[in-house]
Amino acid sequence: MGDAQGFLKHTKRELPTRRPVPLRLMDWKEVYEEGFAHETLQTQASRCMDCGIPFCHNGCPLGNLIPEWNDLVYKGQWRDGIDRLHATNNFPEFTGRLCPAPCEASCVLGINQDAVTIKQVEVELIENAFDEGWVTPVYPTRLTGKKVAVVGSGPAGLAAAQQLTRAGHTVTVFERDDRIGGLMRYGIPEFKMEKRFIDRRLAQMEAEGTVFRAGVNVGVDITADELREQFHAVVLAGGATIARDLPVPGRDLDGIHQAMEFLPLSNRVQLGDPITDADGLPPIHARGKKVVIIGGGDTGADCLGTSHRQGAESVHQFEIMPRPPEERATSTPWPTYPLMFRVSSAHEEGGERVYSVNTERFVGADGKVTGLQAHEVQMVNGRFEKIEGTDFTLEADLVLLAMGFTGPQKPGLLEDLGVGYDQRGNVKRDKGFQTTVPGVFVAGDMGRGQSLIVWAIAEGRSAAAAADAYLEGESALPAPIAPTAVAQR
Repeated sequence: MGDAQGFLKHTKRELPTRRPVPLRLMDWKEVYEEGFAHETLQTQASRCMDCGIPFCHNGCPLGNLIPEWNDLVYKGQWRDGIDRLHATNNFPEFTGRLCPAPCEASCVLGINQDAVTIKQVEVELIENAFDEGWVTPVYPTRLTGKKVAVVGSGPAGLAAAQQLTRAGHTVTVFERDDRIGGLMRYGIPEFKMEKRFIDRRLAQMEAEGTVFRAGVNVGVDITADELREQFHAVVLAGGATIARDLPVPGRDLDGIHQAMEFLPLSNRVQLGDPITDADGLPPIHARGKKVVIIGGGDTGADCLGTSHRQGAESVHQFEIMPRPPEERATSTPWPTYPLMFRVSSAHEEGGERVYSVNTERFVGADGKVTGLQAHEVQMVNGRFEKIEGTDFTLEADLVLLAMGFTGPQKPGLLEDLGVGYDQRGNVKRDKGFQTTVPGVFVAGDMGRGQSLIVWAIAEGRSAAAAADAYLEGESALPAPIAPTAVAQR
């Protein structure tokens, strides 16, 4: 603890400034101003109290050594700081941008002050490390001769692959999309994380020896039997890809799409794919349209920011839950992740958020959606009930369903492998992340259910350790968490 009084002297929490809304709506770059002074960051790091019991560890599934690298940043020991960060987190440039920071929610300072800017210290540490050339390939000390297939190239799959490659195994990552990155590649908009950060890390992994095979649908292009024959172990990290639908009258009208039909097309345009029309627009777009987004979470906010940049005429975002309180709800006391009202960068940019509302039916003309009929709801005995007399109709040219995901795709690979499922429909695994099929492991949303990127990386690391132990009899890889089927917010 470099400054024992840092949290007393520096009570103000400082973060990078977001670019003005009119300016950032003109491009797809990240929303923050470039550059955050090292001196400012060191001041923020000095606010860490190095608690006797660091509850931030409890909030972070990766077990990040937060007080240690906060202290190292404060002292200007950036090289040591990134080493401590990489000791538990393969991809801090991803979590530093995309994780909602449950570590900050459980920061002890946050009991009566603003929490330490843990997430900002994290992302600045890794960006400084890349700038300084400190992020280089990490090679195994020996090769085991064992081959491992990782199915899925999202954060869980990439974390598992990097750990297993560094343990000396020959690892091949299969991805059915045409580019590596999973949901980070096609589901996360550029303004939230530019894809160059993925490519930069993939270059390191390729240099280490990980083999990437994009455009391969495992279960179709390679059968389950062929996968088992060609590899000594398999790690399933395909995510929870089945989107929750809204089966109400009018759902079949043209102009109603899942968020993961809409967002990937926008990302492909930014990546230069030739899918646009004469106006430079993808097949599904929001320009000049009245947009309604059903779902109030992060994916809904991503649809909101994307609709703004495409030039939507208006945007409404529906949420069936009531509006959260301005401050931490009493139902989520410290150090749990707080239920409270949040404003993302996309919400700053416009649109109307509508709470406690349920969509009853879609209406249209000539086969196309023209609006929806909805009503307000209230919670009664754990169930949503309609509030009589609150019916309304809202015009809509484009409806985006962003209501989350229900689980993994079962037909194909999973059924052919013969893995079992838990009560929630996720791939069943034991305490060692192994499925009901020996030698086949599962990590991330495919086994856990829809969750956070930080859980995906933590589970990928843990499944890698389990697979390594299966292949070698024991493993020197860290296994920081035990599996659970309870989805995290």
